[in-house]
Amino acid sequence: MPQTRRQEQILELIQQQGFATTEQLVDHFQVTPQTIRRDLNELANQNRVRRHHGGAGIDSSTVNTAYQARKIMELEAKERIAAALVEMIPDNASLFINIGTTTETIARALLVRNNLRVVTNNLHVASILSAREDFTIIIAGGEVRNRDGGIVGEATRDFINQFRMDFGIIGISGIHSDGSLLDFDYREVRVAQAIISNSSQVLLAADHTKFGRNAMVRLGNIIQANHVFTDQAPPEEIRQLLTEHQVSLHVV
Repeated sequence: MPQTRRQEQILELIQQQGFATTEQLVDHFQVTPQTIRRDLNELANQNRVRRHHGGAGIDSSTVNTAYQARKIMELEAKERIAAALVEMIPDNASLFINIGTTTETIARALLVRNNLRVVTNNLHVASILSAREDFTIIIAGGEVRNRDGGIVGEATRDFINQFRMDFGIIGISGIHSDGSLLDFDYREVRVAQAIISNSSQVLLAADHTKFGRNAMVRLGNIIQANHVFTDQAPPEEIRQLLTEHQVSLHVV
């Protein structure tokens, strides 16, 4: 198949699914991984796809990438971020954990801690942490989103506002160059705002692909975090913002 035709078909597949892995594309087109990586890099250079470790996706400001695709996107980076963040969490701590595949990765890393008390609006996080008998897991009430196990709505926000926790662990869909934290669901954003307001320390976890990624709902600003964990140095304007507002940056 001619290269240009293959790249158009790759683009069509990614548009249909929101994300495609290199392995999936190799199997589909019966070419080498090197060929697919070259195609994806060329499409990324043309700003037609967004390159991720292990594949590529399409960005939308109104619709998030499918949950199953997000689970495997930048997984190695998420695991490094999780390991570093968990170093800050002592035994016997209380914490909020919000919705997202990054926070689910952090939940798995938290299993090394003891006697944690966790309030979450993420069914997957609750399931992961319930493996520990000495953890107290409290699930926020509200509407369950079928696509990702997130719990959202006014009841969820009101429930969060009943607590004051040591740490709020936040994942995010996108970060604008001015530091704005962006997401896709205004109901999810209102819950995350409540988590930030009721946490003594806010720990933001975001891999490098979140910087510059667009989403239509503004949650707040990165300067509301006390610590930011990521896998690559953020853009210069973000680093300056963090320095000016004394937000600790952890690049792992």
